[in-house]
Amino acid sequence: MVKTILIVDDDPTQRRLMRAVCEKAGYPVLQAANGESALSLLQSQQGSEVALMMLDLRMPGLGGMETLKRAKSFREDLPVIVLTAQGGIDTVVEAMQSGAADFFVKPASPERVIVSIQNALNITTLQGEVSRLKRKREGAMGFKDLVGESQALRHVMKLGERAAASNIPILITGESGTGKEMVARAIQGSSDRAGRPFITVNCGAIPENLVESILFGHEKGSFTGASAKHVGKFQEADTGTIFLDEVGELPADMQVKLLRVLQEGEVDPIGSKRPIKVDVRVISATNRDLSEEVKAGRFREDLFYRLNVFPVEIPGLRDRREDIPALIDHFIQRYNAEERRDVRGVRHEVLEVLTSFNWPGNVRQLENTIFRAVVLADNPYLSADDFPLLADEFQAAGIESGPPLLGDEAAQDAANEGASVVTRPAASGAEAEVVAIFDREGHLRSLQDIEKDLIELAIETYEGKMSEVARRLGMGRSTLYRKLREHDLEIKRAS
Repeated sequence: MVKTILIVDDDPTQRRLMRAVCEKAGYPVLQAANGESALSLLQSQQGSEVALMMLDLRMPGLGGMETLKRAKSFREDLPVIVLTAQGGIDTVVEAMQSGAADFFVKPASPERVIVSIQNALNITTLQGEVSRLKRKREGAMGFKDLVGESQALRHVMKLGERAAASNIPILITGESGTGKEMVARAIQGSSDRAGRPFITVNCGAIPENLVESILFGHEKGSFTGASAKHVGKFQEADTGTIFLDEVGELPADMQVKLLRVLQEGEVDPIGSKRPIKVDVRVISATNRDLSEEVKAGRFREDLFYRLNVFPVEIPGLRDRREDIPALIDHFIQRYNAEERRDVRGVRHEVLEVLTSFNWPGNVRQLENTIFRAVVLADNPYLSADDFPLLADEFQAAGIESGPPLLGDEAAQDAANEGASVVTRPAASGAEAEVVAIFDREGHLRSLQDIEKDLIELAIETYEGKMSEVARRLGMGRSTLYRKLREHDLEIKRAS
């Protein structure tokens, strides 16, 4: 999702300048002429698209400082860059204390503006990731941390929320990489055990001779090498939740001991004289069909029924393709912040291929693919070149790697950013003029915006000779002048 910037300034000239800088860098823009309008826009449905606000401090009516404070009262995480004509230290300090992410004195260079925007957005993304990791560490993750809006994912969330309301044993099934642990953490974070221990155990990664000790613990001297007492995972999870990933991999004798824990609520550490009571919520997960494992004699039937009291199945990513764009955006933001990159998104034709791909490794494969692409990217928008491991998929879709075959550097830059272009051939040593047909998300730009760019190009091409401009555009001079006023364009005559 492209990040929209809200520019708040009572000076229309400043708004135009800032808008030109932001749109050239690939950021869609909304504008407000005063603080009241800005707050109304932020509280509207359209305001949810705003990822950053550029705010002038000196405005008639509601001033910039008060606008900043009110905006932060309901959009605390919204980064705000303040603009001021006077760089008084007291004003700057007050703005920063009120929550501003950065400031600059007008007029500022485009480079300074873009760097400020990128830093503010990256810091916000990094703060969100830190907050997520903190919730993960504290066992307080919720279903809001799951990314996606597909019907299949909403069904999983609904089941998970019901399961979180009790201590019923849960069996999460699904292919590898679908996010079973994330769902388990969301269940924990939405239950009355939120904030308590969440212990994960990959049953398939433990050596068979150590499974009992790791899960249930042992006493000092209970076997050769047991030089100290060891508390097992179930005791570590006491009052909280234990997540048994790949539970189908447990050896048969350990399945018996696990069944005892579920039935009696107590564990028997190796060498202990008496069992130890534990209060543990058990969430297990597997990518196997445990009912088939039971039929084959590899998994105990009584344990299966004990674990499978409340089954939750997570569909593969190919069965919830609607979630792929949101996941891609989420991973781009995360790795932008972690790797200090500035990838804005994915070209529309590339997104179509990524969405149609089956992703046998599911969300984990998608995440690693986007991570690699973000690191490799040379342009603001990911192209087929950034996905070498999917070259066959792009070739099958008729998308060739390599730079677009356009006759000038300006047009090539525009195409790299995802826009179809119309160009005017450049004179020797000069840059070509470019008019974009598509925006950077691959959607058609509005007719009004294209018309404005085309009129500007015509005025530049015919050196401000309005009769010729009108004739070439196929309109009368009066119509042309009316459109100049509508688009707020200036006539640039040759000197």
